[in-house]
Amino acid sequence: MPAEWEPHAATWLSWPRRKKTWPDRFEPIPAVWAHLARTLAQFEPVQICAGGEGVMAEARALVGDTPNVTLHTIETNDAWMRDHGPMFLVGPAKSRPLLVDWGFNAWGGKYEAWDKDDRVPGEIARLLGYDTVRPGIVLEGGAVDVNGIGTLLTTEECLLNPNRNPQLTRGDLEKYLVDYCSVRQIIWLGRGIVGDDTDGHIDELARFVGSRTVVAAYEDDPSDVNYAPLQDNWQRLQRAVDQDGRALDVLPLAMPGPVVVNGKRLPASYCNFYLCNGAVLVPQFDDPADAAALETLARLFPDRRAVPMPARDLVYGLGAYHCITQQQPRLPG
Repeated sequence: MPAEWEPHAATWLSWPRRKKTWPDRFEPIPAVWAHLARTLAQFEPVQICAGGEGVMAEARALVGDTPNVTLHTIETNDAWMRDHGPMFLVGPAKSRPLLVDWGFNAWGGKYEAWDKDDRVPGEIARLLGYDTVRPGIVLEGGAVDVNGIGTLLTTEECLLNPNRNPQLTRGDLEKYLVDYCSVRQIIWLGRGIVGDDTDGHIDELARFVGSRTVVAAYEDDPSDVNYAPLQDNWQRLQRAVDQDGRALDVLPLAMPGPVVVNGKRLPASYCNFYLCNGAVLVPQFDDPADAAALETLARLFPDRRAVPMPARDLVYGLGAYHCITQQQPRLPG
């Protein structure tokens, strides 16, 4: 499994359709996807699952004439491509392209339908002509992050949650990650942030930005409800080593202030950035910390354009830009 900063052949999206994901606030959401698609298309091809007559009509109206954007008649239940989409792997030059089709159960059965989402990897594999492996267990893409050379980040709250794979031990899960993500070292963090219905996905908490460098969500206010879990994760990363036994360089990415809508705190985190060819897309929450997050990620990726992406409407659905994207790596050779 390559690192996200390695060259992409495309980014995959699923067009939003489930209005309950953004209750009473769905109206601006298609425009969020359109802005994202047009932004990504400046840097790499964009492939969008937009099956269903009404969904396809809306997608065509908003981005159908955008160069570098292709719409596909693949239906989904929801829009979180990171979690229901395939995990693409790369091998030696001229080897058969391969993707992993993990099981998907709507984050432990939290939502009423996920049958179409669960079929997305197989549909994409057929479209692309990729070989497919099916481990036979539940795993969402947002639950893992890799450095591309053998180390993987994940959390206990998510992977050890009995609502995913109750029959598996930590050791069992580690073997699946070693076998299907081609890693040698697994770093376990603890819990996620308040409001995250994924049970602590790593892409809200800590991300590789280099082979040995990690940015971690950091809260410095002891009175904040996220302080304790993020401090615990920070300490775990300070003790962690990579696949060669070397310590990590861990950098803080300050949390925005609480984003609260209708009395509900939302899982706003700058760790939910997305890397595409030539750019890093950084969520912005109309918060004083926005500029610092943008500057930090611009500094860490000096060869990419740091693009601020409005995220307040998006995060009301309990995710941001990394949650709705999935990179298709460029094949070697």
